Amino acid sequence: MTLLGMRRKTAENDDARGTGPATGRLDRFFKITERGSTTGRELRGGLVTFFAMAYIVILNPLILGGTSAENAPVDVAGGWLQTAQVGAMTGLAAGGLTILFGLVANLPFALAAGLGINSFLAVAVIGDVTWPEAMGLVLVNGLLIVLLAVTGARSAIFNAVPRQLKAAITVGIGLFIAFIGFVDAGFVTRTPGGPPVQLGDGGSITSVPTLVFVVGLLTMGILVARKVKGGLLIGLVATTVVAIVAEAVLQLGPASDDNPGGWHLTVPTLPSSLVSVPDLSLFGQFSFGAFDRIGALAATMLVFTLFFTNFFDAMGTMTGLAKQGGLADADGNFPRIKSALVVEGVGAVVGGATSSSSNTVFVDSAAGVGEGARTGLASVVTGGLFLVAMFLTPLTAVVPIEVASAVLVVVGAMMMGQIKEIDLTDFTVTLPVFLTIVTMPLTYSIANGIGIGFVTWVLLRFACGRARDVHPLLWVVAAGFVVYFVRGPLTAVVGG
Repeated sequence: MTLLGMRRKTAENDDARGTGPATGRLDRFFKITERGSTTGRELRGGLVTFFAMAYIVILNPLILGGTSAENAPVDVAGGWLQTAQVGAMTGLAAGGLTILFGLVANLPFALAAGLGINSFLAVAVIGDVTWPEAMGLVLVNGLLIVLLAVTGARSAIFNAVPRQLKAAITVGIGLFIAFIGFVDAGFVTRTPGGPPVQLGDGGSITSVPTLVFVVGLLTMGILVARKVKGGLLIGLVATTVVAIVAEAVLQLGPASDDNPGGWHLTVPTLPSSLVSVPDLSLFGQFSFGAFDRIGALAATMLVFTLFFTNFFDAMGTMTGLAKQGGLADADGNFPRIKSALVVEGVGAVVGGATSSSSNTVFVDSAAGVGEGARTGLASVVTGGLFLVAMFLTPLTAVVPIEVASAVLVVVGAMMMGQIKEIDLTDFTVTLPVFLTIVTMPLTYSIANGIGIGFVTWVLLRFACGRARDVHPLLWVVAAGFVVYFVRGPLTAVVGG
């Protein structure tokens, strides 16, 4: 029996149990039965993805904004963004784009403000430009990505990537999101001296929030191993209840230098109010004045950095998610790839127009895919919840980052399975694959891992007399990555 036939048979069995596939227009539009899924799985997947990503509505405003000029990133003109406004636009952009992605691309991937780019804007860009000008650069970056996607150039680059590197990207992302989960939960921390990282505090687990993470990780792992339907969602809800009880009894409070044993990002307490009115006044607050303020060359280098990070982070993430969900073929290609790449580019445009930073496909979508989501219906559910979250910000803060982190680690383990598709007997494959996988978590960047893999793949093939095996576009992209990796000195030369 074919894989598609097995999926349809599974869906039919689920239907007999009352949890079967959607019927009629909904099923035909999203191809739910065709992809071996059911309505229940899509709804659960969309819900799990939202809870795995809900932290972005809290975290993005903390990175880009503040409550005053004293605790916010201040631009070259003394301007700053208010957290409440950024939070509202973060939810609006993520919700609208994720619904659009689900309807157009029909894939269970959610979009939100990318953490790499928003940090880059807050730390490295606004010292030279204003916030509206920085968002204008994000918008230009998005327009370039959309142009490449519409013309087919982005798909051509995607297709030029060898299948071994596509599988390595999936594995690397699995390690990356697991590492993110470990760090966010306090399971892995920096050391004052010696090795770069350590287990917990001083080599041991000393805080209750990190212990809650461990409990959640083991609970979800057991449920998934036993193939319990909705295992990730059940584990997430159950561990959140444990966290709420722990906070109510122990009064741990938020983590700080004086309280290292507290909760990171959000404290799991029942909110005193459920509804908050969103402030959407940041919409349209962008400018293209950076090209005049710092010069065309310097502004172009900033756009180049944004472009490479945005372009290849998204490509790697979508490759990994599609392979994890069994939606990709042997070469890593997946349905409606051109539409997916176009909408993802629109995410950067919308991010600039809303001052929420570039929006891209979130690797946290792997949580929903791990729950069984296979169609855009899950994305529509996630997007709808993001729009609701604009009004229910206090409620979204109930799930602590330690619980969401447990989901990421479990899903990272799932994605590791793709390594079986890579033949590691050829060292011209082994080294690029290895560097792709380890560079992502070690540099905290998907784009860096992809770039190192591309450059190494091209150079080894050339050195071994197999240059003809390399797609011409891969040479171009590898050369672009070389420029990307030395952009610091180049920017200094341009600035000088």
